[in-house]
Amino acid sequence: MSEFDLQVKRKLEKIFTEANLLRKMRITRYDAGMELVYDVQSLDDKKSGKIKIRLDKFVGGGFAGQVYKVILLENKQNLNFLEIGKTYAIKILIPPSGFSKLFRDAVYWLGFQGPFQLQVNPAASRAGALWQKFIRRAAKLRFGNENSIVDIYATFIDETLGSCGEISEWVEGRTWQLEVENHMDILQKWNRHKQVDESKLNSIEYRTKKIFMKEFVQLLNEMGGYEFARQYEWSTCKSQPNCLKRDKTPPDSGLVAVDFRAGLALLPFLPMSPGDFKLIGKGILRGSLVQFDHGSLKKLAAFMEKNKTEFADIKDQFQELTEMEDIYRNSVPDITHNHFRLLFSGKLWKTMLSSAVTGWKIKNLITSETEVNWQKNKFLTFWLFLIGIIPILGKYFIKFCGNKPWRKHYLKIIYNWKYLSRTVKASAAEKAINWYRQNRILEAVALKIPGNFFLFLGHLILSILPSGLHKFVTDFTYFKESLWFIFVRPIRLYFDTKLREEWLMSMLAEGKKKHILSDDDAMTIESQLNEPFIQKYLKSLAVHICTLPITQVVSVAIAVIYVITHPEMPKTQSWGIGVGIIALFQVIPISPGSLTRGLYVLYLVIKEKDFKNYNIAVFLGFFKYIGYLAFPIQMTYKYPALARFMAGHWATEAVHIVPVFGEGGALLEHWIFGLFYNWPLTIRGQMNRRMELRKRQKSRLWPVPIFIIIFSALFIGSDYYFLHSEQQMMEIKQVWWLGMFLPFLLGSLITRTAGGMILWKRITSAAISAISVSIIYTIYSWQLGFAGHIFPEFVWRFFIFAVFSILGVVLTELNLGDPEKN
Repeated sequence: MSEFDLQVKRKLEKIFTEANLLRKMRITRYDAGMELVYDVQSLDDKKSGKIKIRLDKFVGGGFAGQVYKVILLENKQNLNFLEIGKTYAIKILIPPSGFSKLFRDAVYWLGFQGPFQLQVNPAASRAGALWQKFIRRAAKLRFGNENSIVDIYATFIDETLGSCGEISEWVEGRTWQLEVENHMDILQKWNRHKQVDESKLNSIEYRTKKIFMKEFVQLLNEMGGYEFARQYEWSTCKSQPNCLKRDKTPPDSGLVAVDFRAGLALLPFLPMSPGDFKLIGKGILRGSLVQFDHGSLKKLAAFMEKNKTEFADIKDQFQELTEMEDIYRNSVPDITHNHFRLLFSGKLWKTMLSSAVTGWKIKNLITSETEVNWQKNKFLTFWLFLIGIIPILGKYFIKFCGNKPWRKHYLKIIYNWKYLSRTVKASAAEKAINWYRQNRILEAVALKIPGNFFLFLGHLILSILPSGLHKFVTDFTYFKESLWFIFVRPIRLYFDTKLREEWLMSMLAEGKKKHILSDDDAMTIESQLNEPFIQKYLKSLAVHICTLPITQVVSVAIAVIYVITHPEMPKTQSWGIGVGIIALFQVIPISPGSLTRGLYVLYLVIKEKDFKNYNIAVFLGFFKYIGYLAFPIQMTYKYPALARFMAGHWATEAVHIVPVFGEGGALLEHWIFGLFYNWPLTIRGQMNRRMELRKRQKSRLWPVPIFIIIFSALFIGSDYYFLHSEQQMMEIKQVWWLGMFLPFLLGSLITRTAGGMILWKRITSAAISAISVSIIYTIYSWQLGFAGHIFPEFVWRFFIFAVFSILGVVLTELNLGDPEKN
């Protein structure tokens, strides 16, 4: 947040403080500019000290916790591993999101029957950090230096958020660039471990990261860090952001593993990624039914023994790791690992009860005084431990018993109306901070909320909505801007040439910044910017956006009119027909929206007397759904660079909506970019080479009438078959599979036998052939006594045959491969 934002937050915090409540303020995360003081303990020599840091920025938060970039201001005990003024990273092992915490804790509890240990157990936090130290040293053996693993310095407890944390090296780096690759076919073979000519491949960062992560997973398994390897398993499709690339390093180097804290336990019945199936199987073979961060100390010791020289100076740390692991693994019931020990092991129960009390204190459920007393009273702690297992209620029972100020706070609310009023006002300020941080409300509203109960209540109810929707219904200015963007901006884009150019240039700038646009494509698009057809393309996009709601508006209007004009019908029946009308509009091949779109394209053809530049769009534009692709498909032929970029840009932006897997730098983003940008680029190159080859061949039209006769005969034959076997001829919707397969095959055969014919003529030939087949087929069906309505049946056949024949041509062309290799 900016300094101005922090001032607003401080005013709201002041309102809470002035309420003089008995409970502390609830804080879920920190903000940039805040200064914090921690007691830290070194991982190298266990030396303790106090440090002061200033938060530079909030980096992000997930299931494992929240990460901040910080600057060290004070180092009071002169801890030799920290330098004043230097930048570090801290990770506090509690999610900033309440939902993320609830889900994470629930999954962990199902696996281990206890609270999330990395948050509430200092031994668990230190064990994970010490494992990272050993992994870093092992990486020096495998990769030549320790810099491939982020360094970690110390652990601490954040008493405000109620969680353990760690301080580590700050890495100035990024995830991978979305590299332009025009040989995706070769890259696909490389991914399958086939021998290829790598000199033709451009995706250096992608391949380097995949190799690094594979070798790193092998290393972790060799040294016993089986479950740490899950953080870098490529096949989970979400591990790639855990490996960053240091700034100012060559494309084939500078990778660093930065995240070793898993957020979610892996349950055998709850795989959360494609790679989890394999990991679950391997875990079961090791005897680890539930996986999180278990490692084999025995295998680590053997690895250290094998490489004595490299590990000679950290033997003391191995001893501490052994001690911390012993406490950690005995701190939860964990029935899948402890088995029958729960029935007889006094050590297990003693550690569980002691760690439970420590965890309650870290989470601020109990006071320091209560912690001391309960650590001494094992009988009381045992019963409280059992009660604490009860979801939600158990936690509040422990807090009621062990936190006197909190207990007095809620008791005082019951009998003291003035205190209740102050509590509501303070709670409103507390909530307003979070809503303001989430950009749900403006600062003026945030400052008003504590003094207006009904305003607070309204926003509290609406806070269950996504932040954007919450702001949409409460902020009139934002409401107007959103409606302008949705409804007015497309119209302005249609009429305002300058606005269209600015829109396209801003997308180009963003594309170059994100490296999702090649320099050649950028230069090509910029050079074509003033061409008339580019402007028409951009205008057509605006028209297409404007036609999106037409069908829905018309269908709903007709349905409502039908219900209103038929009052004699039972409401259930009339509304049922109304819903049917709306549903019908969703499946008819030509709808009001598609008709509007098609007529617009036809208007352009007539106005400009130009059929050639609209020969694809003028046909496709009239049909529902596929008509939205009419101009993009047309542009792919005439302006392929712009069409590729538009597809790649919008697809990679849209993928970030996907939870977890849509994270920037994850495999899904790379896959989508490859699908919408690199594959079209690759196919375009193949088609250009094929086009050069076809220039030396003669066009062949003679197979077209033969195919028309053959496929007409096949459809007519199907009518005779069903007439004799089913005693009736089938409508196309009853034999939809035949109506899709045969036209698709027709289009595929036409393009395979067309010789040197250019692409648009192949598509036209296929469409005309399919339409001819639909006409001949319909005439014969009519003569044979088709029982249904022949005209609607013809429209469906016309639409389906034409569309799937074109798809047959296009998909066949796309899959012919590189002509140089065929």
